[in-house]
Amino acid sequence: MDNPPIGVMFRCDSPPENLPAYAQLAERLGYDELWVVEDCFFTGAVSAAAVAAASTESLKIGIGILPAAFRNPALAAMELSNLSRLFPGRILPGFGHGVPAWVRQVGAHHPSPLSVLEETIAAVRALLHGETVTTHGRHVDLDGVTLAFPPAEPPLLSAGVRNEKSLRLAGRVADGTILAEGAAPAYIAWARERIDEGRAEAGRTDPHRVTVYAHLDFDDAARSARAELAAQFSAPVQPSDPADAEILAKLVADARGDLEALATALPDEIVDRYAVVGDAGTCGAAVSRLAAAGADAVVFVPPRDADLSVAHLTLAAEALLGG
Repeated sequence: MDNPPIGVMFRCDSPPENLPAYAQLAERLGYDELWVVEDCFFTGAVSAAAVAAASTESLKIGIGILPAAFRNPALAAMELSNLSRLFPGRILPGFGHGVPAWVRQVGAHHPSPLSVLEETIAAVRALLHGETVTTHGRHVDLDGVTLAFPPAEPPLLSAGVRNEKSLRLAGRVADGTILAEGAAPAYIAWARERIDEGRAEAGRTDPHRVTVYAHLDFDDAARSARAELAAQFSAPVQPSDPADAEILAKLVADARGDLEALATALPDEIVDRYAVVGDAGTCGAAVSRLAAAGADAVVFVPPRDADLSVAHLTLAAEALLGG
């Protein structure tokens, strides 16, 4: 099986002034995509996407994700249409629920996050396809809105979601789904089934792109990936492969809040399942497993350390992309 398109993430904790050079490096190394994020309270993803696209020639720029509750859908459609006309075929926007604590922090909490996301994606997608939208939903309220400059090539809109109901929603209204870091192959296959259920409900037969984020650690010791996974497994989120739940629960309990101890205790097979780690052979095999499970694109999330990030992305590109 051929590898899917491979992208890289510009981490939210990276200074924004580093973005142009980082995007140029990603393109020069041969990556297909660069993804920017909108975590509170770092940087805005729309402006970051514009900078990344303007700094490169053909690199696709993903936005993963815009918290739906933060953005009026008319304004979001205006921004995305602008990007799509200026950089046709290169913009891959996504919307998601956003972290609940952040949504409450900015006064955007809504009793039905599912309604917020579904209504926002549906309205933005219709506007980007040149439709006049009138809708009075639980969250979105538009009256005869039409974009003056809809893109000739509307971008694929993805939903960055995790749970069963949200995955079905993605299948109904979105053109793609973004799965966050730590998506094991078994979870990817399960998620595709839930997405397909939503697509069947809506009678959709068009393609649906699944983008999978994956921690990258081009190092046999995988120290960076282990630290990231330890923090993730300690959070109140179930592991994406239910078969690992019992062993991870015991490891977390034994670590008693010591993330370094948990990172060291993680079995190699679990690290291999939840991240792309090791040398050229093991990293290539990991990408192939993600693709076989249903990933249409894989986006590497590099180590937090800036120097390590550049080194690992360069080594991975040389090994996996022929860079």
